[in-house]
Amino acid sequence: MFQIWTMGAAAAALAALWLSGCSAPSLLITPVSSSRELVESELLREAPLAGDKIAVIDVSGIIRNAPEFQFFGEGEQPVSLLLEQLEKARKDPAVKAVILRINSPGGGVVASGLMHDEILHFRKRSRKPVVAVMMDVAASGGYYIACACDEIVAQPSTITGSIGVIMQMIDVSGTMNLIGIKSDAITSGVHKDSGSPLRPMRPEERELFQQIVADMYERFIRVVAAGRPKLDEARIRELADGRVYTAGQALEHGLIDRIATMRETIDTTKYRVGARKIRLVGYHRAAEYKGTYYARAPQTPGGDVNVLNLDVARVLRDTTPQFMYLWQPGL
Repeated sequence: MFQIWTMGAAAAALAALWLSGCSAPSLLITPVSSSRELVESELLREAPLAGDKIAVIDVSGIIRNAPEFQFFGEGEQPVSLLLEQLEKARKDPAVKAVILRINSPGGGVVASGLMHDEILHFRKRSRKPVVAVMMDVAASGGYYIACACDEIVAQPSTITGSIGVIMQMIDVSGTMNLIGIKSDAITSGVHKDSGSPLRPMRPEERELFQQIVADMYERFIRVVAAGRPKLDEARIRELADGRVYTAGQALEHGLIDRIATMRETIDTTKYRVGARKIRLVGYHRAAEYKGTYYARAPQTPGGDVNVLNLDVARVLRDTTPQFMYLWQPGL
């Protein structure tokens, strides 16, 4: 009897809400595919019967050769995702060109090199042009990747450059001494614990690391020279002191080809491949938002917990010294 009365009361309450102009909360359940394969989404269609496509592929955030950190599991592996997207564009005969949209301050030396090489491989195998479009920042490793493309285009307010290598390390031995903690490592060789933050770096260790940084810097110089053949090596070295440049400065120095909006770049890319009307497409996982030709939908940061914007990803990030093509002054 009580259950019948409760159901009746609930029905009456819903009816009262409806009559008062309020609606009860609703739940929309939309089935999504569990497949992890990339699916194509249309970002722009210039004509109903347009057949030719231009694919937009993103390189954004810190470039790492590891899955992106997420608080409740692993995210995408940026290098692997780029390769998967390039392969999808290569296998589709309707895709005539790729716009590589770069918004990154750079990242790991190895990850940047792998992305650069995959873009070169795609161009050689597919014979399809790749146009780099720089957004807010395309510095260091972001510029390294752009040098693999047929053309480099920047937005009027883009920041780029920062050609160089950094190995950021810390020394916490002074703090340890203050609180009475001492490091005591047992090693098989004198340099086995080189780079340890638990003691000051010895001069001979600094020299060893400097040699490695210099070797990686030379590779960066060769990549820029190959990607910007109108610049001689001496001029590249003058520009490659680690500083960043505005789009106007980069154009003046020959580090980029043009300053143009995204719409203008789409039009010039159409002309390059001889297409009149195109479909602009992107690739995403089945459950992801499609986005536009300016950006993918922002993903929830790995460190966001409830309403507190906690950068857990930075706190938990691997603290092992790394060689980076990265512009991040606050690092």
